[in-house]
Amino acid sequence: MSIDTSTVQVVDGVLFEFHHVRVKSPAGIRLRDESCSIPDHGVTVIAGPSGSGKSSLLRLCNRLDVPSAGWVNYRGGDLADFDPLELRRQVGMVFQRPVALPGTVLDNLRQAAPEVADDEAEQVLGHVGLGGMSGRDARELSGGEAQRMGIARTLLTEPNIVLFDEPTSSLDPGASVSIEAIAVDLANAGTPSVWVTHDLNQMQRLAHPLIVVIDGAIAQEGDLDDVLTQPIPEVEQFLAGEQRW
Repeated sequence: MSIDTSTVQVVDGVLFEFHHVRVKSPAGIRLRDESCSIPDHGVTVIAGPSGSGKSSLLRLCNRLDVPSAGWVNYRGGDLADFDPLELRRQVGMVFQRPVALPGTVLDNLRQAAPEVADDEAEQVLGHVGLGGMSGRDARELSGGEAQRMGIARTLLTEPNIVLFDEPTSSLDPGASVSIEAIAVDLANAGTPSVWVTHDLNQMQRLAHPLIVVIDGAIAQEGDLDDVLTQPIPEVEQFLAGEQRW
């Protein structure tokens, strides 16, 4: 399956703005006084070696992490002013390891949307390639199917944005590309996505645009082609596979 990111709709506006954000944990500094922005369209990829801070940047977007210093704006408003539960309904998240709870696929979907009707659930499952599987035991799904179920669960909250935190890292290439296609479809339909990866091939398939994070710092950001053709030395090492993870 091929993915054509050139068809992603482009809408003016800024989705997230990071102003001198710093994230510190007991293990050390994860982000160092960083500023950047994410546009309100397309699939923005945050790439970099594992442990570089890219997931920390993503988690700031729905307050799973909060800055130790600095602040984050969401569509022009200070993220700290939003109720966290309401924010997480607007800013949905798909995690690296999907959680399959006991029961059917439909039972799992109703953990996110208790009142969802059978036909609505089936429609969302069809959108992610799981049509006709609402009655399946969720714990018998393959890795790719479980991830699709997780995406369907997120979509049932009707988010304005979807964050993807390395959702295909444990999947085979075919399943990975099919999950990527869902993010592109969402962007084409007007729901922007932010996708974290350390996979260089995935980065090149999806990025529209690209932010590269290395050693807790935003090393480079911009259009994918510009980054690939004019990388700074640290990014050039990452692109050459010399940054180890």
